[in-house]
Amino acid sequence: MSNSAGTPNPGSRRPAFRPVRLLTAAVFALAGLIFWTSFDTAQGTNLRSDESMLRLSDLIQERSRKNAGLDDSTAQLRSRVDALARRDNGATDAERRRFAALERDAGTEKLTGTGLSVTLTDAPPNATAKIPGVPEPQPNDLVIHQQDLQAVVNALWQGDARGIKVMDQRLISTSAVRCVGNTLILQGRVYSPPYTITAVGDRGKLRAALAASPTIENYRSYVEAYGLGWKVAQHDRVTLPGYSGTVDLHYAQPR
Repeated sequence: MSNSAGTPNPGSRRPAFRPVRLLTAAVFALAGLIFWTSFDTAQGTNLRSDESMLRLSDLIQERSRKNAGLDDSTAQLRSRVDALARRDNGATDAERRRFAALERDAGTEKLTGTGLSVTLTDAPPNATAKIPGVPEPQPNDLVIHQQDLQAVVNALWQGDARGIKVMDQRLISTSAVRCVGNTLILQGRVYSPPYTITAVGDRGKLRAALAASPTIENYRSYVEAYGLGWKVAQHDRVTLPGYSGTVDLHYAQPR
């Protein structure tokens, strides 16, 4: 934020303090405020160390690992419950087929078929402009953003993808692709780039949908200008895992 000086009023009275004394007093007052704020914030710790940030990072990674373990346990329990529910439940063949179709649509069952994967990668931190006339990059120009991942996911859905996974997790209707800083948080787990998005479906339609997305076209201009990563790989056969997390909806309620 910039400050602007007002035009002096000839008819106004000057303060009683001389300018030099006023400046000296202001400097000492500011220094005292800075020392007090530093002491109050540090509480005896070293403000120059990154130990607190490292502790927070370790906590996030540990929670992510714990969530991954809980997901695996949930998947095993769900498989056992489903097996017990299907055994001698009195359902007709038509009802079983309908239930299996619902599971496929919900994304809770494995899905195998042809498809493709898209990998997005940060540019090197010391990257410079690769095209004449393009301005030198700012830090935000060199990293993958949430809208980049969302653009790929949305394009693949528009290309009639039968199922999508981001990294190693299957997406369902309530999945949210969110980035915090330079990390991806998906369904309680944390990931760092490179990010890989895999879809099962008709590869021609999926490629056409990627090419038709204006947001992806804009991202690819940064690929050419600054070296962000963009790789599309086709698969004759790829398997997506079934979603193993909770399907209960959690929402805020007014009090």
